[in-house]
Amino acid sequence: MRPGADILHERRYMSFARPVRAFGVGLHMTGTSRSSDGLDARRRKLLYRAWHRGMRETDLIMGRFADASIEQLAAAELVEFEQLMEVPDRELLAWITGEADVPPNYDTALFRRLREFNRSGGGAR
Repeated sequence: MRPGADILHERRYMSFARPVRAFGVGLHMTGTSRSSDGLDARRRKLLYRAWHRGMRETDLIMGRFADASIEQLAAAELVEFEQLMEVPDRELLAWITGEADVPPNYDTALFRRLREFNRSGGGAR
């Protein structure tokens, strides 16, 4: 037993996760597939935040949508996307999957595009 180790046989202690396929992605979940080159600072920041929310499921939902759409979003849509970025992961995921009703102030055309993008498997690798 090595010094400080409290478990003799680590492989018997824990079972290793098996690869799974969820949210339209396979084993290669490395993050953004687009470069931030050519984006203004606001869009670069949103692209980064979309891929680094904290919960992998919402990273994939928001990140893939940002990859596909960030360049085309109008100024008002950027404001709406920034507001969605402030919603806690579990709430946002429940809205997108339909497990919870979307509050009227978040039920915007942009949110509906995001939800449809996710449902259609948009950007799935």
